[in-house]
Amino acid sequence: MKRVLILATDGFEQSELMKPREALEKAGFETTVASLEDGEIRGWAEKDWGDEVKVDITVDEVGTGDYDALLLPGGQINPDVLRMNERAVNIVREFDRDGKPIAAICHGPWLLVEADVVKGKTVTSWPSIRTDLTNAGGNVVDKEVAEDGHIITSRNPDDIPAFSKALIAQLEKVTEAA
Repeated sequence: MKRVLILATDGFEQSELMKPREALEKAGFETTVASLEDGEIRGWAEKDWGDEVKVDITVDEVGTGDYDALLLPGGQINPDVLRMNERAVNIVREFDRDGKPIAAICHGPWLLVEADVVKGKTVTSWPSIRTDLTNAGGNVVDKEVAEDGHIITSRNPDDIPAFSKALIAQLEKVTEAA
């Protein structure tokens, strides 16, 4: 069974973790939530704190070889905190180095910038971080999903269906090639 690592912490955009996770699990993939600490993390639902999600593993326990893809939900707080954690950033680098699918939505691409994996890639994001992506050498577009090799990016919660579909398609391609 293909396994997807979801890297998140408090302040993740609730819909951007829950809906892709649900789509992945419905398609037959196993998901694991990794965070900075054990316990639970709390989502952000539009204008206030949302639901809690159980943390399955801490970033320090993650072996990237155990997973087939990486999902980076957005939310303003979540990726800003994660990009200050060296292990979280290295997880992104390791998935990139291994050419495994990395799907980042909304503010999630901030982690791609921090991991220095944007240069030369066509990407999209929430409007307020597009300058950061451009400064990191990315070719920024404004569309539902930007796919460049194994990097998948989307702009906002409205893009979740197309975002999830793109990640599932890449995972199925990996499954067929195996």
